[in-house]
Amino acid sequence: MPMSKHRYFCTFPQELISEPIISHTLGDKFGVVPNIRAASITDTMALVAVDIEGEDAAIAQSVAYLKSRGVKVEEISDQGR
Repeated sequence: MPMSKHRYFCTFPQELISEPIISHTLGDKFGVVPNIRAASITDTMALVAVDIEGEDAAIAQSVAYLKSRGVKVEEISDQGR
């Protein structure tokens, strides 16, 4: 099955900061491989740039799950590189 990689910028609300959503849940629930590329975390918000690698359908399910939990998810385009 074809694998692909998508890069996202995620903004986590305060109540989700302590949960290992990216590092644990995405891999366990959807079989994708998340790779955190950069993060800025304070007591009130977390901003995370993450690559998610896997099958396109699993990546889409992962993004939908993040959004359903209240995470703002924006895909980072590679245009201009």
